[in-house]
Amino acid sequence: MTFEAHIINVIRLRLGPFTGIDERLSQLVGTRRSIAGLLNRSFYQQPPYYKANPRSVVGTNAEVRIPSYTRQFDYELEWGVFIGKQGTDIPAEGAHEHIAGYTIFNDFSARDIQVREMGGRLGPAKGKDFDTGNAIGPWLVTADEIANAYNLTATARVNGEEWSRGNTGDTSYPFEELIAYMSRSETLYPGDFIGSGTISGPQGKGCGLELGRFLQPGDMVELEVEQIGVLRNSVVA
Repeated sequence: MTFEAHIINVIRLRLGPFTGIDERLSQLVGTRRSIAGLLNRSFYQQPPYYKANPRSVVGTNAEVRIPSYTRQFDYELEWGVFIGKQGTDIPAEGAHEHIAGYTIFNDFSARDIQVREMGGRLGPAKGKDFDTGNAIGPWLVTADEIANAYNLTATARVNGEEWSRGNTGDTSYPFEELIAYMSRSETLYPGDFIGSGTISGPQGKGCGLELGRFLQPGDMVELEVEQIGVLRNSVVA
């Protein structure tokens, strides 16, 4: 969850009538000193992340099944990297040497369940872990093919309508910093995948939760990242 705007937008969903006040406060004193920023202090101390089930991964053009227990099914506009070189305690300045390439990631989510689980300061669990819940593709673009990985436009479309737009450069934690943090006393192996978290920023909001819109059976979700391609998945009951 490396994009500051995503977590700030989600926190503000809970501020109710104070949301507008906090947005104005952020313009005056900066996001970190806003109400949402103060409620999110830990974000600025280390990158937040979690691990997911690799057996739930599907590719482009695959059907994604809505879990039976959710009423708020959502997409996330993300991109990610595959590790190509084994390493432990990898320094951030050398982490780019461990990136084999880039791809697109749709971290489908059961939002009502996720919110309930994370209210206990743990999780997500079933809010994220279910069959077909992680779509990755359509290509692995090797790192040498993208001159500036942190200036790529990313968009999400549902049934042809653009819902989300962002830029990979709006992240607070680039992949090199994530790799350095995750590899502390832990080995990263070739084939390991790291997703960016929801791409939100000045250009738009990167998931339905932030927009107050959710997916329905029959929807076609397309994520596009410049120089990588289009990840396309249909949603079924």
